This record gives sequence, structure tokens and C-alpha cells, in this order.
Amino acid sequence: MSTADKLPRWYFGGLASAFAACFTHPLDLIKVQLQTRTGQVALLPLAVELVRKNGVLVGLYSGISASLFRQLTYSTIRFAIYDTAKLFMSKDTGLGSKMGVAFMGGALGGFVGTPPDKVNVRMQNDVKLPPEKRLNYKHVIDGFIQVYRTEGWQKLFGGGATASFRAGVMAVGQLTSYDQLKKMCLGTGFFHDDLFTHFTCSMGAAVIATTITQPLDVLKTRIMNAKPGEFKNVGEIVLYTAKEGPLGFFKGYVPAFLRIGPQTILTFVFYERLRMYFGYIPEK
Repeated sequence: MSTADKLPRWYFGGLASAFAACFTHPLDLIKVQLQTRTGQVALLPLAVELVRKNGVLVGLYSGISASLFRQLTYSTIRFAIYDTAKLFMSKDTGLGSKMGVAFMGGALGGFVGTPPDKVNVRMQNDVKLPPEKRLNYKHVIDGFIQVYRTEGWQKLFGGGATASFRAGVMAVGQLTSYDQLKKMCLGTGFFHDDLFTHFTCSMGAAVIATTITQPLDVLKTRIMNAKPGEFKNVGEIVLYTAKEGPLGFFKGYVPAFLRIGPQTILTFVFYERLRMYFGYIPEK
């Protein structure tokens, strides 16, 4: 049998996403910086400023422990649900059913991943603050403890509904789009189950995922970074963002794509490598 016949194990998606996060975390940090700052800030000068003021590790990798923790929870759940559900689907299963499963897996994973995502955003935002105003979370577990002690456990899941919905949409944009694009490419006879095909399909999935999730990502970042009492509800944040015009909902689109693009590509490349080398052949 060829490697195309091998199936992934349930935890491959989480591992692949964590591997990818090690490379894309600096772009995620810069995206958060752009979304939480007022006025126009160029990407490269911001990166240079962060490194100059804080050094490479703190300036570009602050919050990496929370990022890895999130991927090992959120991504493991969404991939596990989607891949497991596909085992019970026939070849005639419609796109709508696959999108529904992807959304459900992404939403559940997104809710579970809300606490580490919140700590991640705060640790990334800490870099731009003066030393006396920083939260100074040592790592993701320390962040959990400090949020629990000062704001209560409910705050750990604050914005969970928005994060879950956004994660569900992201799963549709990434998992379902990648599957459909790969199916279409392999059906042409020109593409094969190789690195070129994985790269091409994941790039297409990244464009789709970035476009449909960016407005939700802007709102999620502002919710998670909001001070207690700053906004009464999500509606106020929507109106606040709308004052900047339609493009306000796509603020940070370029760095978001620069993060989601490599994250999506690397995730699926690692995921496919794991499947091809460590996957299993299903029993007939």
C-alpha cells in the first residue's frame, strides 16, 4: 500500500500545530500588537522596536508557553473530532456535513483553549507596556493562577463564546477547505500525495481561513485585552471597532495572514509527514 492509504492518529493535529507555533509565534505576537495599538503602525518598524527594547526572546517569543499549551488542547480536540468523524463518513458525504463537524470540533476546542489563549494575548501585549504596568506572567500556568486569584475563574473563560465561534469558523476555513482542495487536486491526476500538493492546498486554505475569521479575531483580541469594566458587552466592542470603518474589522490582516499562512502550511506539512511516516493502515 502507498502512504496515501495511511490514516492519521487522533493526536497528530495537536502535535503538528504545536510544531508550527514554534515558527509562527513571533508573527502572532506582532499581530496582537497591531490590533491593540491605536493609529497606523508599520509591521517591520514594530518588530525592530520590540527586539530593540526587549531582546529577541522576550520581544518575539513572549507567551510561547501559552501558545503551545493552546495548540496542544485546542488543535488536538478539533483535529481529533474531525478525523474521527471522517472515519464514519462515506465518500458521498456532502460538504455541509463536513463543515458542520469541523465547526463543532473547532468550537469545542476553541472553548477549551480560551484560558491559554487569554494568557497568551496578555503576555504578548505585556511587551509594549512600561515595566510598572506589566502583568509579568512567568508562564502559562502562572498566568492561570494570577487571573484566578485577581479576577476569578470566570475571567479565564471571558470571551469564550466569541473565541469558540471564531475557532469553529477557523476549523471550517482550514480543515474543510484543505480537505476539499486536496480532493480536487488529486482528482486532476496532475497532483500526487506529496509535499507540493500539501503546500498548495494549505496555502489556499490559509487564504480562506484568514478572510472569514479576521473580523472575529479583532473582536476576540480586544475582548481578551480589555480592562475590567471597559466594555459592557460584545456589542459595545463591535460598535467601538465599527467607528474605525469597515477596515477596522480587518485591522492586522496582513500580519494575520502572515501568521495563519505559515501556521496553516506548516501544520498540514507536519501533519501529513506524521501521517505518512507514523500513521496506520485501517483494517478492512
